[in-house]
Amino acid sequence: MSKILLTNARLVNEGDIRDADVLIDGQRIAQIGASVVAPEGATVIDIAGKYLLPGMIDDQVHFREPGMTHKGDLATESAAAAAGGITSFMDMPNVNPQTTTCSALKDKYAIANKRCTVNYGFYLGATNSNIEEVKALKVGEAAGIKAFMGASTGDMLVDSPEALEKLFEHAPTIVLTHCEDSPMIWANEAAAREKYGDDVPFGEHPAIRSAAACIKSSELAVDLARRHDALLHVLHLTTAIEMGLFSTAHRSLKRITAEVCVHHLWFDDSGYRELGARIKCNPAIKTSTDREALIAALIDQRIDIIATDHAPHTADEKAEKYFKAPAGLPLVQHALLILFDLVADNQIGVELIADRACHAPADIFGVKDRGYVREGYYADLVIVDPNEPYRVASSNLLSKCQWSPFEGHKFSASIDTTIINGEVVYRDGKLTGAVAGQRLEFGRAR
Repeated sequence: MSKILLTNARLVNEGDIRDADVLIDGQRIAQIGASVVAPEGATVIDIAGKYLLPGMIDDQVHFREPGMTHKGDLATESAAAAAGGITSFMDMPNVNPQTTTCSALKDKYAIANKRCTVNYGFYLGATNSNIEEVKALKVGEAAGIKAFMGASTGDMLVDSPEALEKLFEHAPTIVLTHCEDSPMIWANEAAAREKYGDDVPFGEHPAIRSAAACIKSSELAVDLARRHDALLHVLHLTTAIEMGLFSTAHRSLKRITAEVCVHHLWFDDSGYRELGARIKCNPAIKTSTDREALIAALIDQRIDIIATDHAPHTADEKAEKYFKAPAGLPLVQHALLILFDLVADNQIGVELIADRACHAPADIFGVKDRGYVREGYYADLVIVDPNEPYRVASSNLLSKCQWSPFEGHKFSASIDTTIINGEVVYRDGKLTGAVAGQRLEFGRAR
């Protein structure tokens, strides 16, 4: 088995930044310390003072396979994730066929086998009528159970009060919710159509997908979780008002946790003027005040996880008018760079990135032996160069959709190297071709 010695690293791990060497033996971390001696035959990589972090674990992506592979697939999007320093992902169930049965979940894992550059896990989707599938799910078979408590596609909207009660009562593992109140959104859409016709300005999106619609649904999810003592993780929060629902306690003391996505930390509603459909997403990007509240909630621990909600669509699809342009944007290749720009702007610290993008997902989902730089853990690592800027261009995009809202932007840092299970999969701006991803092991039980 191969050995790699990483020397002269600025190791960011478990709330600390320190100088360290890290020895990888096979798939796992063998030794962490000062002046580690390279074993015979080991490959030595001198990090030269760059940051070494556990790879980001992205708990919310839409890689579009099966059924929508013209937008993206597990191979292309996991490769883009590797280039962005993401070493593991958890993919959502709104594919075709939808992952709403244990059989479909098993099939999806079979599709992913030996095709993902980085590690992978999948969710079972809840519907108004699949409570028996939820009951049959065994802990470890899925990352969790996803419930769209807001306008969604096909049978994925869970809006039956009886179905929601049963879901939170019987879920064997953590429930994840997309929280927006559909009747409020539909009423707002009707009002916008009456005012503008089909040509609704994209700047109306945060008024249609309003803060009021978000808080009403989030309050319902939190109430259900408390009454049934269920594990709940509320996805992609966007508003200041919702922050009052969540505790500042450490995640180890919570049964209800919260997530923010990188684009909601970066953009505000002023961006619609230039980018329009390119930043149309659900829930909507909202005001600068909301963005600032999300950053404050990260710092005070109300928000536990940073993710992407990576959701590629083709450029032609995004070129449609408001009602036809789909929601979502490709983000995995630039998520860590967004966070390091926030560091450069003194809005957050590097230690917070490691805690909320790497450690917290491992803790909250019970991911076995990943998410930390520890002896005996899998060697899922990213080297970030804070002094080497990276400019986004169409020529260096790896997502199948081949566009990004960040085209032309120069990030202050760059991803130097990504290591998955002890294999270098990305280095010096290029994928190595290694397909090193493995199925994640989950252990978070109710």
